[in-house]
Amino acid sequence: MNADNSDSKKNIFNLDLKLDNKLMDSVYKSIQPALEKVIGVPGLMDIYNGAVAQNDPDKFSDAILRHMDIKCEISEQDLARIPKNGKIVVVANHPFGGIEGIIMGAILQRVRPDVKIMANYVLSVIPEMRDLFLFVDPFGGPSAARANLATMKSTISWVKDNQMLGVFPSGEVSHLKWGSRKIIDPPWSDTISKIIRKTESQVIPMFFAGNNRMIFQIAGLLHPRLRTALIPRELINKRGSAIEIRVGNVIPWSRLKKIQSEKELTEYLRHRTYMLENRPASEHKPGIVEKIVNCGLEPLIDPVDPELLYNDVEQLPESQLLLSSGEMEVYHAAYKQIPNIMREIGRLREHTFRATDEGTGKPIDIDEFDSYYQHLFVWNKEKNELVGAYRLGRTDNIIKCFGKKGLYTTTLFNIKSSFFDEINPALEMGRSFVRPEYQRSFSPLLMLWRGIGHYVAKYPKYKILFGPVSINKEYQSSSRQLMVTFLKIHNYLPELAAKVKARTPFRSRKIKGWDKKHSKRIISSIDEVSEVVSDLEWDDKGVPILLKQYLKMGGKLLGFNIDPNFSDVLDGLILVDVTKTDPKIMERYMPREKLMKFHELHKSDAYTKDLPKSKPTENLVETE
Repeated sequence: MNADNSDSKKNIFNLDLKLDNKLMDSVYKSIQPALEKVIGVPGLMDIYNGAVAQNDPDKFSDAILRHMDIKCEISEQDLARIPKNGKIVVVANHPFGGIEGIIMGAILQRVRPDVKIMANYVLSVIPEMRDLFLFVDPFGGPSAARANLATMKSTISWVKDNQMLGVFPSGEVSHLKWGSRKIIDPPWSDTISKIIRKTESQVIPMFFAGNNRMIFQIAGLLHPRLRTALIPRELINKRGSAIEIRVGNVIPWSRLKKIQSEKELTEYLRHRTYMLENRPASEHKPGIVEKIVNCGLEPLIDPVDPELLYNDVEQLPESQLLLSSGEMEVYHAAYKQIPNIMREIGRLREHTFRATDEGTGKPIDIDEFDSYYQHLFVWNKEKNELVGAYRLGRTDNIIKCFGKKGLYTTTLFNIKSSFFDEINPALEMGRSFVRPEYQRSFSPLLMLWRGIGHYVAKYPKYKILFGPVSINKEYQSSSRQLMVTFLKIHNYLPELAAKVKARTPFRSRKIKGWDKKHSKRIISSIDEVSEVVSDLEWDDKGVPILLKQYLKMGGKLLGFNIDPNFSDVLDGLILVDVTKTDPKIMERYMPREKLMKFHELHKSDAYTKDLPKSKPTENLVETE
């Protein structure tokens, strides 16, 4: 419905009242113009008339924003997160009490036309907005209950018909909480959870950055109705402002249905929305502000001649070829066997780590540990080039020759000798990389892990894998904190962790919008954490692949350290007991027969019950 030119001059926001008492009615009419001016009715009418004058009733939200000169700051990445079809519920915080509903409508209608937004019935006075809004009465009473029930039925029908719904579940504007000194939404209504359950809809969280002026917050502390009376003026003063909107990833119904109660589901959605507050503002994203590259970094050494690399590989005994697949081969070797390969490993380590703001800053990443560690590397035999590598430290040999200080891990953590008494013999793993040109495919990383599996099969006494796994500085501090918090709750070994102390401990900080107690109940997997991390990161990255890989193998964390010699990367000390890794996962990396022999050697019956029995074999443990 559109207001014609004459209707647009009518004051649709008037405060007309008809009082039974004639005297009081007369008094009210005499002060009504002044009251409307105080509240801001003339300003609202100016906005309305300016939007109507644009003669664009189908995009009235855009017309209002244009007339008010409001800039909506939303990235193309965030817009792309909004599905163009299918049923979807968009939940958002309610910081301003008015303009965010108009902005939400404009954004969603830019993506698709089938949009409805639940809104306060007082907005029904705007004819041009009636097709966009589904109206509810938050003020209560029998008539309100009947009207809201009808709206609820219409809403559920709308979503079930594979259309989009936008909701501000608080139903009330964000305001200052005296106890917490925070400006935040009041508790969200569980009505949103009922709608989602009845429609089995997926959900998108949307966060509006900012809040109303402090005079608005103080007025609300004096009386809630004062706050309500000031909402029109808060809308008017948004003229000429820029409002940032952040959109999270789609949360599928398959994830939401696992949350038992409506209360917990509502809280989960609220947390997912407010977690978006931790994402950096658009002006701080890499690429928005020019990034200074190679500042303070020494130039890398030149690439090693491919012929020299080929000669190193050709001179290795055939027994050190762990596996081959297509053009890829995986070898293990000692430092002195592959001097040219090692030089190229050092160059490519530094090159790869610098791409993620890590690295030593030196021309080559080679240290004193390399000389006596084993090196596992993937070789492209067609191109005669190195693809990626891992460094393996055999703790029994190293501790025997150099003591525990001979292990790289002890440069990051103070570790009691009793720790090694408990895990020996073990493989310390680290310095892993896949050169950037090969990172578009998962195959090189898979080949590295298959190489590790074959190495453990070749030397099956090493049932324990441990070492630092990195979370680089490219992650927001809130993302790193979130991962650490989750891992300490769900993937920690307190007994062994008591024997480990970080040399530069990671300092925990409170994350905005994150309730640790509540989240412990409803976020139970690293994949769920990865979804939240992806919401916070400007480039959508989730939990590091290598960390997820260790966790899938049953990895447990023992501590967290900041490495000042490696670009302040956050290292988690992780430990994997291969005898406790799900055999179905290990079969991806180790041949089935060798996996059975490995479990038989370690008498891990609990992990071989689903595997067929094999015949006894001799020479299971090979000498070095």
